[in-house]
Amino acid sequence: MTQTVKYLKDYTAPTHLVPKTDLLFEIEDTHTYVTATLHIEPQTSTQGGLKLHGDAELISLAINGEKQPENAYELDTANETLIIKNAPNIPFILTIETRVEPSKNKSFNGLYESGGNLYTQCEPEGFRKITFHPDRPDVMGEFTTEIRANADKFPILLSNGNKIRSGSLNDGRHFAVWHDPHVKPTYLFALVAGDLALTSDFFITQSGRRVEIEFYTRAEDTPQVPFAIEALKNSMKWDETRFGLEYDLDIYMVVAVGDFNMGAMENKGLNIFNTKYVLADSRTATDADFEGVEAVIAHEYFHNWTGNRVTCRDWFQLSLKEGLTVFRDQEFSGDRASRAVRRIENVKLLRTHQFAEDASPMAHPVRPASYVEMNNFYTMTVYEKGAEVVRMYHTFLGEEGFQKGMKLYFERHDGQAVTCDDFRAAMADANGFDFEQFALWYSQAGTPTLRVSGSLKDGKYILNVKQSLPDTPDMPSSAKQPMMMPLSIAFFDEKGAKIAFRQPENDETRQETVLTLNQAEQSFEFLIENANAVTPSLLRGFSAPVHLEFDYTNEQLALLLAHDDDEFARWEAGQTLFRRAIAENETALQNGNNPPEHTLLIHALRNILNDNEMDAAFKAMLLQVPAEAELWGERDNINPVLVAMAREALLDEIAHALHGELLANALNAREAENADKRGKEIEIYEYNPQDAGLRALQYACFPLIHRFDEVATIEQVFEHYDEMARKNMTHEWGVLSSINSNPSAKRDELLARFAAKFDDQALVMDKYFSLIACSRRADTLAQVQAALNHPRFALTNPNKVRALIGTFARNVPHFHAADGSGYAFVAEHIKKIDEFNPQVAAGLARAFNLLKRIEPQRQALMRAELDAIAALPNLSKDVREIVEKILA
Repeated sequence: MTQTVKYLKDYTAPTHLVPKTDLLFEIEDTHTYVTATLHIEPQTSTQGGLKLHGDAELISLAINGEKQPENAYELDTANETLIIKNAPNIPFILTIETRVEPSKNKSFNGLYESGGNLYTQCEPEGFRKITFHPDRPDVMGEFTTEIRANADKFPILLSNGNKIRSGSLNDGRHFAVWHDPHVKPTYLFALVAGDLALTSDFFITQSGRRVEIEFYTRAEDTPQVPFAIEALKNSMKWDETRFGLEYDLDIYMVVAVGDFNMGAMENKGLNIFNTKYVLADSRTATDADFEGVEAVIAHEYFHNWTGNRVTCRDWFQLSLKEGLTVFRDQEFSGDRASRAVRRIENVKLLRTHQFAEDASPMAHPVRPASYVEMNNFYTMTVYEKGAEVVRMYHTFLGEEGFQKGMKLYFERHDGQAVTCDDFRAAMADANGFDFEQFALWYSQAGTPTLRVSGSLKDGKYILNVKQSLPDTPDMPSSAKQPMMMPLSIAFFDEKGAKIAFRQPENDETRQETVLTLNQAEQSFEFLIENANAVTPSLLRGFSAPVHLEFDYTNEQLALLLAHDDDEFARWEAGQTLFRRAIAENETALQNGNNPPEHTLLIHALRNILNDNEMDAAFKAMLLQVPAEAELWGERDNINPVLVAMAREALLDEIAHALHGELLANALNAREAENADKRGKEIEIYEYNPQDAGLRALQYACFPLIHRFDEVATIEQVFEHYDEMARKNMTHEWGVLSSINSNPSAKRDELLARFAAKFDDQALVMDKYFSLIACSRRADTLAQVQAALNHPRFALTNPNKVRALIGTFARNVPHFHAADGSGYAFVAEHIKKIDEFNPQVAAGLARAFNLLKRIEPQRQALMRAELDAIAALPNLSKDVREIVEKILA
């Protein structure tokens, strides 16, 4: 099947604008009639006609009130287009009537039904499933929306903007009219109709305006809403304080729905959220869940300015709004808790998933040059790498310069649909800074590698840096140009003290600096006095999203781990020691030998565990061994199971060598967490960053303690499980995760008790399914297959699919089982899900990205499954694009 490819280079301005759109929704029991009145303004010659996009049942079409015959337009349902042949060359009104059936829409794009209520999802191209429209982000206008429905069945009627009218109609129906005064593209349109409970609050802006806050959920979920409301108010205050940005409507609404393909959607004034990122209380949500709710609430709120007020000219520019807004939500999270820990968490996510994407057939630039299905480009590269690109602007310019750039960006482009180049120009022009070469971050795919060497002689330290980019599907490395990036550095002596230095071109003495890299090879000279040995601290704060290669000795890494005052660099030294140890284990296992001992690493970890002054959350982070997906890096001929075994061997060594220290840290952290709760009538184990750090340390240690003596630990957990679980979900989840791979029947019984206890909590049942799917037990695949028939599992629910099948696809020993059973299981469900939700199916298909880099036996098994998927006659373009790129 030939795929239609869209190219950035082919962009042309819209031939028609729609400055005003009036919508009428007549909601019936089984279907909805939509009347769209579009005020059309031609911009160029219309010899080719007016092209609209739509995938709804067309009932009628009228121009200036005159109904058009069928021969006046061409309807191409296969390509979702409607061309009006002889559209007027002057402004006119186009009225379109369509019919949709929300209850049959299981793609969850457009207007769909969930739990008896109606919701929309229009980003990127869902609006065309509702009616016909140019449906592109650079066609912006004001929207007025009237909704009519049965008052008993649909008492709540919501849309974008402010409600301007409402009232009763005949036959038990009622109506509401919403008007959004801010121009927006169709992808930001939203509608909700149903029987929902309201939790309300308000926020007073810095200018003194009152903004009503309204959260809509199922009635039984209202007790889990307060944390999200507080997160929203904190976000609104932070955006005023840090960026000077104030909310611009009279009301801010959030609606939570369990059937949702994404995490959340920033529709103007009416955000529609996956329940996962709204509902949270200490009984059902872990500390990580609370942090996720706060971050996503902030992200969608911050989009009000970086995405809504200024939006994308075209979908190739997606990172303009997403990369910038991810940076903003990361900064917010860093201000709310430990900035160092949050930064490391961001880097871990980037390395584990985005670096892997860069090394796969799906590699693409932050601004893709082409796409087949836009849903496939909501990627880690666009979001997380895009955020790192924004962070580099901040690193070059500093906070003051960055804010000057943001101010100019809004002054120039408020109310417009613009490009990544427009953002870059605002940053450059506001600061007189040359970012011309920096534009390559938007057009060159792949993770750069910095190969760094250094030498000390006669009081001079010479740092040599070579940068390179890998081949990617769109471009060979030979065609790529050197990138511009910041490299943050410092130096330490043999005792771990920071060294002062000068650079020949600058007589200022300093202890750290940011170098500008912009050539394939560069040398930097530093004047250092009275130093016998120098250990450089490189890429401090992860100043650029790159692979760094420097020939550190293990002793130098141990020194940085012990003494570096940059938390990222300190953590990275430990991660490098972990990676080296696992690589040594892999070599030994491949040669049929026992893994070696890693004395220096164990000694360094013992010192960390014995440091009673260290922040608990940071200590927990230092104990985490890199994930398998990160360990694969850009290697070829990978045996994923061998890598997993090498990693497991290191965890076993740590568990046995440091059992006493791990137990002491777990007990001390528990004691510290309990200390402020003694003497109180009710012990409250709610979320707050300090207690969350103490719990993080406990459950960094507990899985290792369990490795030391599985039998004794499972007995203890089994005996005291209810007492442990009583505190909060973080404790319950931490305990169950720690013993989840235990082979005994007691583990099964504990999971069954967990499921019975939370049978009525959909989000907690997602945790249950993920526990089953991530277990390393021998019977995991059988248990996952059985879970497909669990009464609380539904293949049509994206959250359930991600929890069970998506988690299994990341379970290295089982997904990559030597007999191909893991590949077959996931492929089977990609085929099934693609029939009704191609977006979710395409997400699962990415699990096969490793095809070309895996060892031959598994590669053949994986390829057979992908060939079978590609051979399906009715395969969606979403999945076909992913599969064909992997196979190409």
